[in-house]
Amino acid sequence: MFNKIDSLKERLQTLREKGRIHPDTENSIRDKFIVDWTYHSNAIEGNSLSLMETRVVLESGMTVGGKSLKDHLEAIDHKEAILYLEQLAQAEEKLSETNMKQIHAIVLQRIRPTDAGRYRSVPVTVGDHLPPQPWEVPIQMEQMIHKYHGEWNKLHPLEQAAYLHCDFVRIHPFIDGNGRTARLITNLELMKDGYPPIILPVEQRVSYYEALQNYDDTSDPSNFLTLLTTLAEKSLSFYLSVCGG
Repeated sequence: MFNKIDSLKERLQTLREKGRIHPDTENSIRDKFIVDWTYHSNAIEGNSLSLMETRVVLESGMTVGGKSLKDHLEAIDHKEAILYLEQLAQAEEKLSETNMKQIHAIVLQRIRPTDAGRYRSVPVTVGDHLPPQPWEVPIQMEQMIHKYHGEWNKLHPLEQAAYLHCDFVRIHPFIDGNGRTARLITNLELMKDGYPPIILPVEQRVSYYEALQNYDDTSDPSNFLTLLTTLAEKSLSFYLSVCGG
């Protein structure tokens, strides 16, 4: 299942090791990924900024007429979370509850500052899914981290990332911002392993939700893993096409 992905990743790693990717090229790809990632991740959660409007907000600092302040602040906060992710990835920081809370704190810092970086204290429902009660959240998050660094660590990086993402969403540890945080921490772990960021398109929101629901029903991440693998291949292929690899 992972032969093509592993081959693409190896080609990208070879280009990097041989210094065949110009820094300006790398930066231009990075800038595109930041805008695309921010747009799609926020759009999945209902942000009304278009891709072009997101680019204007992030790259020029200008506001877009007719759009809410909340939409603008969500875009700015998401970009700042990505920049923090890049620092963690470069330092190869071990995934922990602390840095997950910090990522979440940045995602919500201007929108819901009182909830930013804090596990929820109230019960919630998410569609047909009933997440754990609030007093169960710290225990289940600790268990998730333990599995991530233990039994899941023996899997292919994409399988490990799939379990992480699905289990995080199942727990729904925060009152808001769980989806964006899940996509951020998933990319953090993949970036540390040498993958470019994976962009989940808003157009595939239904398939994404169905895959998460399947995990909730069966504890099997296969559907989400298939989606993740397809998106990883797309990001790697784009990177290589630009870099001539």
